[in-house]
Amino acid sequence: QVQLEESGGGLVQSGGSLSLSCAASGRTISDYYMGWFRQAPGKNRDIVATISGNGKKIYYEGPVKGRFTISRDNAKNTVFLQMNDLKPEDTAVYYCAEGDVYGGSWGSWGRGTQVTVSS
Repeated sequence: QVQLEESGGGLVQSGGSLSLSCAASGRTISDYYMGWFRQAPGKNRDIVATISGNGKKIYYEGPVKGRFTISRDNAKNTVFLQMNDLKPEDTAVYYCAEGDVYGGSWGSWGRGTQVTVSS
């Protein structure tokens, strides 16, 4: 089973930027969809963005469109989330997950990285 480890979270002021990374180990992730999710205190875990194995199919949830960019480097077995123009409502724990080859069945998860945006 693949292991996922997120990094890059932190505290940033509103309007600032952060870049998250998700390093996979144990096997290659190149065939699989990867996704970023987030969970704010007292709320459900929500999808943020997903990317297909070859990087050609990308999805963004509405609130992050135009501000966040998901990408992947299969040679490095790593997925990225560039977050710009951050807002206080983006504050959450951000999780990386591996899906199947069709974009569902998110079976492997990282432990998450905290992102806090101050106003």
